[in-house]
Amino acid sequence: MLERPRKLSVLRELLDSGAAGGLLLMAAAVLALFVANSPLADNYFSALHTSFAGLDLLHWINDGLMAIFFLFVGLEIKREFLDGQLATWSNRALPCIAAAGGVVVPALIYAGLNAASGDTLRGWAIPTATDIAFALGVLSLLGPRVPTSLKVFLATLAIVDDLAAVLIIAVFYTAELNVAALAGAVIASLLLVGLNRLKVTRLAPYLVLGLALWWLVLLSGVHATIAGVVLAMTIPLHASKAAPDDVTSPLHRLEHGLAPWVAFLVVPIFGFANAGVSFAGMTAAVLFQPVTLGVALGLFLGKQAGVFLAAWLAIRLRIACLPVAASWLQLYGVSLLCGIGFTMSLFIGLLAFKDAALQDEVKVGVLVGSLVSAWLGAALLSRSKKRLPVAAETPQAR
Repeated sequence: MLERPRKLSVLRELLDSGAAGGLLLMAAAVLALFVANSPLADNYFSALHTSFAGLDLLHWINDGLMAIFFLFVGLEIKREFLDGQLATWSNRALPCIAAAGGVVVPALIYAGLNAASGDTLRGWAIPTATDIAFALGVLSLLGPRVPTSLKVFLATLAIVDDLAAVLIIAVFYTAELNVAALAGAVIASLLLVGLNRLKVTRLAPYLVLGLALWWLVLLSGVHATIAGVVLAMTIPLHASKAAPDDVTSPLHRLEHGLAPWVAFLVVPIFGFANAGVSFAGMTAAVLFQPVTLGVALGLFLGKQAGVFLAAWLAIRLRIACLPVAASWLQLYGVSLLCGIGFTMSLFIGLLAFKDAALQDEVKVGVLVGSLVSAWLGAALLSRSKKRLPVAAETPQAR
């Protein structure tokens, strides 16, 4: 008699799904807002500023834990460019072009609303990033109503967005430089490149040097999270002359090892530590401040317009093609979801402004823009229908 397959529990199915990380991030953000506006608010804010080993807890989260997040992002970017959806121009054309539109238009909207203020103009990059965990979490909740090709499109676009955000942080949000520490960081980076050239496949030497690199970058004035990206670029993708998708390579091992920690610990902790904004004494006028409007409208209007129009233009010019089994309405729905800019937008906002009032305006703008984008995008996609795939649908065939 054949044994019936055991049914997974609801909790296990949730943890195994792609939505789990995004859902946990949403829960962390909601919890942060609740705590920040409860009798526990004073304890919450004072705990974040508790000093430990020279840095307060908030800095350890934003400069330390987020370096692990950026390491993971860097590994994803490298793998996708060498061995994944970004490995060929035909695959990368549509998400790369759409991502470019999704960076430029939100930045222009923010800059237009803050042109009169030189101080707040510094936040132009806040609405340019898409939160991959949050957006894919919302998309995963829609199940089979959304074709897989659109999920791949959104994930790839978000990865390109992350790459743009990393470059923006490195170029535009670097403080005064400590030349000696920066020189040490360069030496550490060269040693990491040397390990790669010598085909060292053990992860331990890379991680030890990566820790030294993080400390030197922290001291240098360049934001410490950039160390995570530099380390990721030096991790070998192939352990030998095996197949390109060899899962035993150092990069694959490190990426898969970090994935659950980033999804279920690093990003939720960041969300909980940074999403908390107290509404005590805050009036509706905060919604109409240039920073709040610039961030909210940049995410909601700028992202959908930039992503969809750039994708439409690329498809009409036959540079790329519409994702398989996806309709124009579904592509627009995913463009709406690109306005979910939670993690990276909050992070850039903290780098752009040191004033607590401006940081609160950023948080309100990010929350409003992201939530409206998520709600409308999900509502539209839930009512859309797949179209039948067209055979041999390539830019050339079209």
